[in-house]
Amino acid sequence: MDKNADNRIRAVEETLAHLTRVTDDLNEVIARQDAEMAILTRRVEMLMRFAAEQQAEAEGSIPLADQRPPHW
Repeated sequence: MDKNADNRIRAVEETLAHLTRVTDDLNEVIARQDAEMAILTRRVEMLMRFAAEQQAEAEGSIPLADQRPPHW
């Protein structure tokens, strides 16, 4: 092969290596965010249950989930 073809192949290999590293880094970020979102989803669900229980214990009040929004 000529020197120009070798340089082009080397450039393609370097680009591929860079893209592989970026893909791996992004995969790690996505996996971490997925775990964080699962934790946050569970916490929100717990808070919603707690708020509903608090409202149910309050006498004479309509649960927030059953109330119409103020703009209606």
